[in-house]
Amino acid sequence: MRLPKIFKRMLTAGLALAVAVGVAGCGGGNSNNGMINIATGGTAGTYYPIGGAIADVLSKNVEGMNASAQSTGASVANINMLKEGEVDLAIVQNDITYYAVNGSDMFEGKKVDNLRAIASLYPETCQFVTLESSDVRSIADLKGKKVAVGAAGSGVEANVRQILKAYGLSYDDIDEQFLSFAEGAAALKDGAIDVACLTAGYPTASVQDVASQHKIRLIPLTNDKIEELIAEYPFYTKTTIPAGTYQGFDEDIQTVSVMAILVSNDKMDEEKGYSVTKAIFGNLDKISAAHSAAKNIKKETATNGLDFMQMNKGAEKFYKE
Repeated sequence: MRLPKIFKRMLTAGLALAVAVGVAGCGGGNSNNGMINIATGGTAGTYYPIGGAIADVLSKNVEGMNASAQSTGASVANINMLKEGEVDLAIVQNDITYYAVNGSDMFEGKKVDNLRAIASLYPETCQFVTLESSDVRSIADLKGKKVAVGAAGSGVEANVRQILKAYGLSYDDIDEQFLSFAEGAAALKDGAIDVACLTAGYPTASVQDVASQHKIRLIPLTNDKIEELIAEYPFYTKTTIPAGTYQGFDEDIQTVSVMAILVSNDKMDEEKGYSVTKAIFGNLDKISAAHSAAKNIKKETATNGLDFMQMNKGAEKFYKE
């Protein structure tokens, strides 16, 4: 049976639409189907639960968006994934982002030009954790000790190297162990290392895990070394970890922090950037329920520590409202 021409045209248009929908449904990353992949960090750190909460908020509050968070090697790995378009958003340290944007330190000769800021989230604090039974009481005491310095090439490792340098130390003076938060905590509990280093919002799950089984001590930085670090690396800020933050340890500890920031690449357009930013700051109660560090996420501080990089146009629009 021959179909009238108008039916043929309708059938052709319908098939074309079906193909278009099918292609969109198979896409990922920044495709029009609203899929958003968020790079976070290790499951024992702070990025992972906060990234998961952000993904949940975006999925429930941005029409047509389906967001998911994935565990990664944290800042350096996340920036490389953004650079290659493997993820759409990532939580990273502002110091590591500074190196990437400027092509310095671990990004020497590998400048990353396509990063765009969405928001400055909360301070991430450099924590040096040991057991109460240890004779390590200062950074200077790390000489000759087994120290978990974070995953190789991570933001944590960069912080450790900078802090060691302020005390006249380097990896030549310690037995460095390239371990993640969770691995470092396990090794500290087992007595395989003397000190575990991490940079994360406090209280940090891996440290709480150790403190639940052993009495711990946090190692302080002295005022003069803190001032020296801030003078050389302006992304650092002086921080006090309050007594009682971790079970069984009741001393205030002075140290330094960097900022955790949410970053996209230049493929996220203004409309999507605006929707993402608005959803996050409209649902801070849900995000802060995932981890206490997220209670420090505020619109009034959302552009702090981001002067060195370009901002997504949609996020910029949101902050000007």
